[in-house]
Amino acid sequence: MNSEWSLDVLYTGYDSPEFKRDMDAADEAVRVFNEAAAAMDPADPAGTIKRMLGLMEENEKLFSRLYSFCGLKQAANTRDEQAAAYLGKLMARYSAMTKPRTAFEKFVASAEDLDGVIASDPMLAEYGYMLKNIKEDSKHLLSEEAEEIMSLYDISGGSAWGDLQNALTSSVTAEFRGETLNLSAIRNKAYDPDPAVRREAYEAELKCYDKIKEPVAAALNSIKLQVINEARLRGFESPLAEVLHYERMKKETLDALFAAMDEFMPVFRDYLKTKAHALGHKDGLPWYDLFAPMGGSDKTYTTEDARDYLLNIFAGFDKDLHDMVERAFSESWIDFYPREGKSGGAFCSGLREFRQSRVLTNFDGSFSDVVTLAHELGHAFHNLNIEDHRPLNGDYSMPVAETASTFNEHVVMDAAIAAAKDPKEKLALIESQLMDTTQIIVDIYSRYLFESGVFANREEEFMFPDRLCAMMLDAEKKAYGDGLDPEYLHPYMWVCKGHYYSSGLSFYNFPYAFGGLFARGLYAKYLEEGPEFVGKYRGLLHATPVKSVEDTALIAGIDLTDKEFWRMSLASYRSRVEEFKRLVSEIYG
Repeated sequence: MNSEWSLDVLYTGYDSPEFKRDMDAADEAVRVFNEAAAAMDPADPAGTIKRMLGLMEENEKLFSRLYSFCGLKQAANTRDEQAAAYLGKLMARYSAMTKPRTAFEKFVASAEDLDGVIASDPMLAEYGYMLKNIKEDSKHLLSEEAEEIMSLYDISGGSAWGDLQNALTSSVTAEFRGETLNLSAIRNKAYDPDPAVRREAYEAELKCYDKIKEPVAAALNSIKLQVINEARLRGFESPLAEVLHYERMKKETLDALFAAMDEFMPVFRDYLKTKAHALGHKDGLPWYDLFAPMGGSDKTYTTEDARDYLLNIFAGFDKDLHDMVERAFSESWIDFYPREGKSGGAFCSGLREFRQSRVLTNFDGSFSDVVTLAHELGHAFHNLNIEDHRPLNGDYSMPVAETASTFNEHVVMDAAIAAAKDPKEKLALIESQLMDTTQIIVDIYSRYLFESGVFANREEEFMFPDRLCAMMLDAEKKAYGDGLDPEYLHPYMWVCKGHYYSSGLSFYNFPYAFGGLFARGLYAKYLEEGPEFVGKYRGLLHATPVKSVEDTALIAGIDLTDKEFWRMSLASYRSRVEEFKRLVSEIYG
């Protein structure tokens, strides 16, 4: 089993004939698409739309191959100059199709009988949801020239600022006990069983941000101002309103989600205070012990251990999931270990044309890393379940993007907890689950509060690092309450979280809470209905690219605008916290 992923299914290298052929083909694709857009015929809307969609499908496959290869190469090595150069070229070529794409979208929006056009052809029927959304989105389109200018501007604007943040956080180093460690490695020390290591690593991590905080603050300010201006130009009330519109999610759903979360915050703070007491802290849990292992969970895992563990768990849920995970390990889909220049965190990238995915992790051997693998392989399973859609129906909305990944976590964790016999082992597993859930509920809430504050203030001021740190601390205090020690928080969470640094994807925080609680509710239905639910679950995943968030949930009989659903999902954690408290009392006294 290889420790790094293989990208040979895409291209064997930048000098391969196939890569050079496709880079040349990208130029031709731009020319052909522009010519086709100029020749659109209002007298034949169905035929025109079908021809344009056919070209867009071919372009999607071509640019997806190229972007995936260069993007994955850069993620594995942010110092790969060729990857950066080719990504710049691809962005320029793709931006050159912005004007004809805008013209096509306006053509679709102008169709007098779009429903009739959609019904006239099987291919158009498959794209019915997308075409109707294009018509609705046309209200927020600018002129073709303006759309092209904004797309070109983003290359040297928001996208470039995002690249800067990624490069800085990937290359910054921390000094720790005579070693020089990258950011991923020093952050992984938070899971170390030695409390002295955790605290020293936390202090070393905070210190290293001094090296990069000024340019990263400039990146954040620049990206957010660009987003604010674009939202206004498109006629949106706010960046959040724009996000909800394009993610096909109602504000009522978000309001119901946060109302339920607010109600249950004391449950998670109770968990944090119990953990603090067990670890000898009197004023809440200090940040450096947030991820401290408890119970008998000092075992470390090799990647082979992780593979065997996950295969054993998933074999009891769904054969296709089991087989896909087996392929991921055996066919080099995964890049496991942290190294200098590699992007931090973890992600999954689908390669739909090849019915595969690629997963990046920074595996360090903890059980949390095993759960992270399960999470990212959940994304791969989601990709598996949408493979038979047409090429342009490959994207699902941000809120449901975390559903399959978090569902995988529930399958893994609940099976492990149920099987644990030793109290220390059971405590370790429950604590791990509560720790991860606290991240997607409480910490995500702090991130949402912080990003909301940045947007609220950006028009009036440039927020320097000290101001951003103060805002981050305020958000953490509001979310964590008395669960954490206010003297030991993390003022630089805005520096290391890449989700803040996208000009095209704001508020990538609440989807984690949504996905976690949505998946928890779905998992409760699985426990109730048994194997029969698996088909319904896979049908739900399959529908995500072609239905709104709310309509997707209705497949499982769930009304997302009803606070009671979210309360039901959260309520299951109350018993987990009580069990955690009982085990802590039994083991720690």
